[in-house]
Amino acid sequence: MKKAELKEFLDEKVILYNNPKFIDSDPIQIPHLFSKKEDIEIAGFLTAIISWGNRTMIIRNAHKMMELLDNSPHDFILNHQEKDLKHLEGFVHRTFNYIDFQQFIKSLQHIYLQRGGLEQALSIKDGSKTYQTAINNFKTLFFEVDHQTRTQKHISDPLKNSAAKRINMFLRWMVRNDQAGVDFGIWKTHNSAHLSCPLDVHSGNVARKLKLLLRKQNDWKAVTELDKNLRSLDASDPVKYDFALFGLGVFEKF
Repeated sequence: MKKAELKEFLDEKVILYNNPKFIDSDPIQIPHLFSKKEDIEIAGFLTAIISWGNRTMIIRNAHKMMELLDNSPHDFILNHQEKDLKHLEGFVHRTFNYIDFQQFIKSLQHIYLQRGGLEQALSIKDGSKTYQTAINNFKTLFFEVDHQTRTQKHISDPLKNSAAKRINMFLRWMVRNDQAGVDFGIWKTHNSAHLSCPLDVHSGNVARKLKLLLRKQNDWKAVTELDKNLRSLDASDPVKYDFALFGLGVFEKF
């Protein structure tokens, strides 16, 4: 396909999938349960962190997480006592267990009380056009409090060449204002032009078939390559094409 044809094809797929019907089958439904900004971003962050594997299981376990936080995640994080963390024992999603969950609650409390909240902690502060260093800096802030080493693996580091799929997906949810009611666009201090596609098996395979991506590994170098090509199609909103790539892969078996 020529570039103009490819853009037209992908733009049509964005319209098809970037609509409220998408929410019903996607983990983004969890933050959509809330209306308060901090609840939306905390619910979104925790859901994104466990978003690998079977989507039905992801959604079920994310619902369970919210129930364990009394369906008021911001209040729980700010005001929990040590005894409240005992109620989280037994939670598990693949390799993310209750020890990790408890640590995330403590680290999120630190982020909100000492680092201005998730929006501030994940902001780009070095003038760059991607979130590569911002995510690395966020990981440092997140683990400033005492923590078990095992929990560090649940936040990826793009400076170590990770594609950071889950954090990039969370950033898309918070930053991108899609006018369609799927992504939230509540982080007004961030810029959609700087977002990167959440690169996974589905989006990566479709991107390669469409010659948007040549690199075989799904790592940060691949994210950078895909960024360049998607930004050439839409410089201000490149990650809208995540809906097209994901939809083509998951729903159309492209």
